[in-house]
Amino acid sequence: MAQARTCAVAMAGRALAAAGGFLAASLWSCLPAFAHASDRGHVLLLPTGHYIAGAAFAVAASFLVLALLPPQHLVSLWRRRLPFGAIPDLRQAFSLISFALFAVFIAAGFTGSRDPLSNPLPLTIWTLLWVGFTLAQGLFGNLWYWLNPWYGPYRLIRRAYAAASDSPLQLPAWLGYWPAFILFFGFAWFELIDPAPDDPARLAIAAGAYWLFSLIAMLAFGFERWSRQGEFLSTFFAMIGRFGIVEGKQDGKRLRLTLCWPGAKLYEAETLPPSGALFLLLTLASVSFDGFSKTFFWLGRNGINPLELPGRTALVATNGVGLVAMFVLLAAVALSAVLIGERLVGSTLPLRRAAGLMVWSIVPIALAYHFSHYLTSLLVNGQYALVALSDPFARGWNLFGTAHMPVEAGIAMGAHSAWLIWNLQAAAIVAGHVLAVLVAHVLAWRLHPSAAGASLSQLPLTMLMIGYTVFGLWLLSTATAG
Repeated sequence: MAQARTCAVAMAGRALAAAGGFLAASLWSCLPAFAHASDRGHVLLLPTGHYIAGAAFAVAASFLVLALLPPQHLVSLWRRRLPFGAIPDLRQAFSLISFALFAVFIAAGFTGSRDPLSNPLPLTIWTLLWVGFTLAQGLFGNLWYWLNPWYGPYRLIRRAYAAASDSPLQLPAWLGYWPAFILFFGFAWFELIDPAPDDPARLAIAAGAYWLFSLIAMLAFGFERWSRQGEFLSTFFAMIGRFGIVEGKQDGKRLRLTLCWPGAKLYEAETLPPSGALFLLLTLASVSFDGFSKTFFWLGRNGINPLELPGRTALVATNGVGLVAMFVLLAAVALSAVLIGERLVGSTLPLRRAAGLMVWSIVPIALAYHFSHYLTSLLVNGQYALVALSDPFARGWNLFGTAHMPVEAGIAMGAHSAWLIWNLQAAAIVAGHVLAVLVAHVLAWRLHPSAAGASLSQLPLTMLMIGYTVFGLWLLSTATAG
């Protein structure tokens, strides 16, 4: 026990020193700016007035229809499960494979191509993980359970030291989700504001330092506890995974899988503390600001000619303030909508309890925005990723037969492609908000077990969702720079 604690503390010191060194390098380095993987490759200039009006009407109509349906019938439908069978729990094996691939990508970041579109590390983190895997997690469920790159190494280290307890140190309960909130904000700042988040070597330092820091925190505070409240990817993926259609439950050394309706697992979600609710709102605000920060409106308001974009280095302070302002505004409006809804029904529930439950209704919206905002990036940069993975170290390899595959950037360009992509994006946003209204209706019934009370308390939140639908469609259709 003493040996495990000494090891954890010593390793934590080294990890914090590494993280501190990386932070100092980030603040003082003057690297050239690279085009980020999420940048839109073309401008959509379509007549969108009828889309926006129709989408707002669809969200409003869904609220009216749900208000007439007994909530208990919806809950009964959501509780239905279709058994899918049982599979062996190979979590540790898959985690070790995931960690091995991560180590290869970190090595490629240091020794591979300097071109972000030829090096597998930026493409894997920004496109395959942050975009593709997030969407897969939201569609199918908790895939991160298998691919978490910390679990396998954590189990091996604990076994090697024969640790008697899961956590030599205790994480204070009052911290809640604040560690994950702070770390996610750092991630969002690095992704959206840092001058060179795509630089392979710079990204390798950041990703490697974060992996080491997280491993030491897990050894110090326990894997499950830190994954739930500190490691932001695990926290985010666990929340997003509740929308997936596959549910897995432990049964000895096997996992029993069942199929469920999208979002059905949200009905049984626990009430989040204020830090958890703000964490979810921050994830949505960061994606929204990613799109908003490139609009001619935002750039023009800050005295920047969108046709002569100076690059990320000149926008660090401007976009830093903008990211914080977007989060504060979204949090204030969302919490006000919940508060007004509770006052409409004369509820005496504390705001923290009502908001901590109702905030789960933004999960479908977050997924919809993730899909819509990053769709073109996934289509184009996903092809670059297939090419780079075949030759990760720029040695002329062709491991998977895709090293010389031509990248079809035209898949996201041209009138026909633009029309198809925009309609897919618009449909996703509308569907996400309609599903959010459904989730909010059922969750409101948990707080107010009467159909009329649930509908009335949800009305301000529905108005917010209608406004956010209009805002999202405007983001997709307005002119952008970069």
